[in-house]
Amino acid sequence: MHYLTATEMIELLRTRQVGAVELLDAHLRRIEEVNPQVNAIVTLVAERARREAEEADRDLARGRWRGPLHGLPVAHKDLADTAGIRTTYGSPIFADHVPHADAPIVRRMREAGAITLGKTNTPEFGTGSHTVNEIFGATRNPYDLSRSAGGSSGGAAAALATGMVALADGSDMGGSLRNPASFCNVAGLRPTPGRVPSPSPVAAWFTLGVPGPMARTAEDLALLMSAVAGFDVASPLSIIGSGSAFAEPLDLDLTGLRVAWSPDLGGLPVDTETAKVTADAPAALAELGARVERVDLDLSAAEDAFRIYRAWYYALSFGDLPQESLGANVRWNVERGREVTGADLARAERLRSGLYQRMNSFFDTYDFLIAPVSQVPPFPVDDPYVSEINGEALPDYLAWMRSAYWVSVLHAPAASVPCGFTPGGLPVGVQIIGRPFADMAVLRLAHAFERATGHGSRRPPL
Repeated sequence: MHYLTATEMIELLRTRQVGAVELLDAHLRRIEEVNPQVNAIVTLVAERARREAEEADRDLARGRWRGPLHGLPVAHKDLADTAGIRTTYGSPIFADHVPHADAPIVRRMREAGAITLGKTNTPEFGTGSHTVNEIFGATRNPYDLSRSAGGSSGGAAAALATGMVALADGSDMGGSLRNPASFCNVAGLRPTPGRVPSPSPVAAWFTLGVPGPMARTAEDLALLMSAVAGFDVASPLSIIGSGSAFAEPLDLDLTGLRVAWSPDLGGLPVDTETAKVTADAPAALAELGARVERVDLDLSAAEDAFRIYRAWYYALSFGDLPQESLGANVRWNVERGREVTGADLARAERLRSGLYQRMNSFFDTYDFLIAPVSQVPPFPVDDPYVSEINGEALPDYLAWMRSAYWVSVLHAPAASVPCGFTPGGLPVGVQIIGRPFADMAVLRLAHAFERATGHGSRRPPL
């Protein structure tokens, strides 16, 4: 039961073929079986979840349907506040922190009927695309326990891949929903900024970091988006509208659809095995009727823009914390942020504005852009980060994530969907990028691709 899609689970619950407690027990058994190996769920609230599931079953018996996620067992990234449940942000500074209120995405999931199982692992403050921290250790890739699950939503991806949860939330600044989805053979969506509101007391207008959904299928991503998307006056860039549009069918006729294929996003180094797997994606879409054309892009302006904005955000958000208590990656980012000048921010704004306008013109010609999610397959879990690709040394721990964080600068929705496996059995994802605000169109193409290829149905050997 734990490997049914969330959409299938909802139908069984709605038709009273299974109950919420029965569904919860199936997932709790799965957690007991596999979580000690992968370390995806770091805080479990089983008894609380059981009380909620019992109440969900009583509601079903009374004919009361709470919402699109009624009775589904979910987990929340340990960056998202959960009222009454420990939330550490992956940092020893907050090892015993228990928030008094839910983050907006958590609140909306619960209001839609979801049952909270607990929290998923993340690196400290979501820093980096490798899920490891001093409190809980590393999350391991369920397809090869010696490999990384990616990050920073690595716990969510590993939990989904092994059937420990039906749905999970995450967040994405430089690829944190997409990289772990690629590494763990599940699906993740970086929504258009503002699609899922993200109120902040210190960085309300910051658009690089967004909350979003992770699931095993594009259809399940849409299901979760139907619950969490929608306007919130507390978030100044929140997009007007509700999540109801995401409840519409995902069927898409690809005949004549214009798809641009970039194997390296303008000259980025891509591991040879990753390149070989993702090279199959254009043919799969062409067989469905799309007109696929290889393009040479120049997204290099995103490099400075991303790094400047990211550094500024770290100094703003974490600069007042005791630096001696922070991990090396967070300290490094804060230090870079303290070096940012007004002239740097002006340059970043000019670069990003110019790139946005150029990509607007690009999307006048093409409906979608597809590219590798990650430049490498899952790397050894004991390595702090990827230091070289195809023999080319990388300058720092961020550089191997460029294929994801360059896309973050575009203000565009981007989904990671399973694309295949390396000869050694490691998952590889393809990135589907749409024009800004075309989130539903991205999910429709992702749905068509995964149905045509079937790569997402291959489960880990656990």
